[in-house]
Amino acid sequence: MSTINYYTPEGLQKLKTELQDLKIRGRAKAAEDLREARDKGDLSENAEYDAAKDAQGLLELKISKLEEVMGNARLLDESNLDLSKVLIMSKVKLKNLKNNMVLDYTLVAEEEANLAAGKISVKSPIGKGLLGKSVGDTAEITVPAGKLQFQVLEISR
Repeated sequence: MSTINYYTPEGLQKLKTELQDLKIRGRAKAAEDLREARDKGDLSENAEYDAAKDAQGLLELKISKLEEVMGNARLLDESNLDLSKVLIMSKVKLKNLKNNMVLDYTLVAEEEANLAAGKISVKSPIGKGLLGKSVGDTAEITVPAGKLQFQVLEISR
């Protein structure tokens, strides 16, 4: 059973673009690779042909998975977000209670996560630990490096 994932308009467009690119350019390249390998002789002893067939299979698997993700994708209307608690698409200002460092994150779908851009997945340990918290709440989150405590300072969109 597949899970529903929520996306921003930009994130959904990125998925659509990637799927289209795989279907058009990816399939064309896979077909060309197969054609070239086939021209090299006996297919029963042609490792290059076998590799091209495997690559084509992996490409089709990736396309299939991406189509499944797209089929379960839902577009988020950010104007209707509840700002009283942390949800997907919330922009959150946090204070690390151990070192008093203030961090800003936006909680996004797993495929849109980009730590350099301040976007963390709602499925990450920090994302999971923040969901449902309100301003002033403290979240104790277990990460690979140990336990961290964050205080929610602000929630916005």
